[in-house]
Amino acid sequence: MDRRAFIKLSALTGSAATLAGCGSPENHVIRFVPDDEIVPGIAQWKPGICPLCQAGCGLQVRVMDADAEVVRNGQRGMMKVAAAKKLEGAASNPINRGGLCPRGQAAIQITYHPDRITHPLKRSGPRGSGAFREVSWEEALAELAGRLDALAGAGAPTLAILTRPRRNLRQTLVATFLERFGAPSPLTYELFGDDVLRRANAISFGREQMPTFDLTRSNYVIGFGADFLGTWNSPVSQSAGYGAMRSGRPGARGRFVQVEARMSQTGASADEWIPVRPGTEGVLALGLAHVIINEQHRPPEAAGTAGALIEGFAGGLADYAPDEVAQRTGVAAARIARLARDFVERRPSVAIIGGAPLAPTNGLFHALAVNALNALAGSVGQPGGLFFMPQAGAPPAGRGGLDQAAAGLLSSADPPIQLLLIDEANPVFTAPAAWKVREALEKVPYIASFACFLDETSVLADLILPDHSFLESWVDARPESGALVAVAAAAPPAMRPLHSTRAMPDVLLDLSRRLQTPFDPPLPETFDAMLSESFASLPESEAGDAWTVAQTDGAWSGDLPQADPAARPAREPVRFVEAQFDGDAAQYPFHFLPYPSQAFLDGSTAHLPWLQELPDPLTSAMWSTWVEIGSEAAARLSIREGDMVEITSSQGSVRAPAIVSPGLAPDVVAMPVGQGHETFTRYASGRGSNPIAILAPMREPDTGALAWAGTRVRVARAGAPEGRLILFAGQMRDIEARER
Repeated sequence: MDRRAFIKLSALTGSAATLAGCGSPENHVIRFVPDDEIVPGIAQWKPGICPLCQAGCGLQVRVMDADAEVVRNGQRGMMKVAAAKKLEGAASNPINRGGLCPRGQAAIQITYHPDRITHPLKRSGPRGSGAFREVSWEEALAELAGRLDALAGAGAPTLAILTRPRRNLRQTLVATFLERFGAPSPLTYELFGDDVLRRANAISFGREQMPTFDLTRSNYVIGFGADFLGTWNSPVSQSAGYGAMRSGRPGARGRFVQVEARMSQTGASADEWIPVRPGTEGVLALGLAHVIINEQHRPPEAAGTAGALIEGFAGGLADYAPDEVAQRTGVAAARIARLARDFVERRPSVAIIGGAPLAPTNGLFHALAVNALNALAGSVGQPGGLFFMPQAGAPPAGRGGLDQAAAGLLSSADPPIQLLLIDEANPVFTAPAAWKVREALEKVPYIASFACFLDETSVLADLILPDHSFLESWVDARPESGALVAVAAAAPPAMRPLHSTRAMPDVLLDLSRRLQTPFDPPLPETFDAMLSESFASLPESEAGDAWTVAQTDGAWSGDLPQADPAARPAREPVRFVEAQFDGDAAQYPFHFLPYPSQAFLDGSTAHLPWLQELPDPLTSAMWSTWVEIGSEAAARLSIREGDMVEITSSQGSVRAPAIVSPGLAPDVVAMPVGQGHETFTRYASGRGSNPIAILAPMREPDTGALAWAGTRVRVARAGAPEGRLILFAGQMRDIEARER
């Protein structure tokens, strides 16, 4: 999809309208007077922040004059605007250092998307029907404020706000609004969240946050499932560090080994890729530790508290001898011993765990095991190892338990949530069907959404108050990982709003003043005033105070005192317990691994056509979804490339074309997440299948997180190719021609 399709030229539009109109007033193009004085042909570069994941990458936004279709006072027309034309990575930002991933490049399409919600909407038909009528902002805000007043007057506020987890001031504002209103903290949900790793880091190191890896100075890296070059944690930062490790030091080239059940984009970049049985990755990590200790490379006490958390660590991990580990993991004993020696002899080295190994029911064990391995090797807080990035502010409050909230709504005659606000979350799509989130939301008496687009969740709203795009509003980020210094990012609007939308934080602040009993003391007048206050505590630099620097460069960065590790409660040492998988192995013989795709992550970016056109880095598939099945399994089941297959769990079935892949552990099938939307703009609706729908409602017991890698399935050939698999350069057409 060409960017010019989103920025319409007035000359073409005007000509078309004139020819069509032939004097008819209803066909004349309305041209509005520009809001600003614009110098044609001169580009400006303005700071920004990418909103599409939690990394907090800084942007440089190229802004130039353009004729754009806008909405003013309820009317559509054309106007000369200073429009964002291109996004690049900000070189001054310590997180991405000038880099930007494909999702960040495509983010510009959010602003110019033809299916954006351009004005407030009020439901005019049955809930979920998609029938809405336009209303004014005054009518919409008055209605919502009245609903909030009615809740406050009832004495026991039953207000909830559902968001995705975020580390920024927007989330802090949401939490503050709820606290002042007397309601619980925000309800947060993210399919591919990292709560298990944060919990493990809190237990092992007293730091409940994601780690930062000093890959630039590493000599040896072993990954356990973490797609750190593609979709996990801070991929742009990690890619820059990885590039420096591999080719940025004359005469030195770091070695990289990846252990995982399905070959990821990161695994494809490794010197050595090792398939492993799902749910045993931590066993392999302790097998390496066993060799390191018993060959006297490092003493067990070198692992400190992190090692003491593992049963038998002080005694040399007798239960994790290579022969025993080989039987459990499928990795040969000789290879285990070699990996252990390489890991300790080529220091500085670091082990990285993330993604699927943390998503079965025993995920916490695997994270604690890898933490112990890092501690044993002396990799924590040392050059070439892992660090915890200083934090420029405490993380906002939030609570999980979407499944429990849904169950509470379904089981109660008087819904415990009477009014629900939804911000940047689409749980109807990203939660397992077994949680019955849609059915639960249908029982909430009133829902208001701040969505920019109609999706599976916002279509259930009674009122939609559309947010600005990230290029039209103040944005901020307090990154959790990705740099060795503290970073606080903030950026003003790069352009004026195209439509009759309003920034969600300013809407929330406006509502706080409209209440019959306004908050006392009042919240700041505007979100940028709130942002300015939040930067006041940060130290000045040679370039000026933190707020001035952030507005100019898009981010402040610097050294901050690292807070002392949190107290770690006494805990019994852990031992390996087999993961519990839903489905009997005899009936459901395959492990099912849904995974975040390079283009769509959890499906939240599937509405962007550039990303639909982006070929998958391993399969080259685009505009479609597929099932990856191993070569031996495919031969056993008479499945060929492109054949339609049916994947069945205890929760249901999905159909998709097959891709035969050598990059899978035995008895594993994998499927990218992102497609299968029922409602999400013209580009994503009705395209492909959603693997989340057949996930079993398994949970990791320590955190309550969804164990999204805990489902077994069976696979059956469902028919010949149907043309649903689209591969780059037309390869699939050749396959279909051979079939015919």
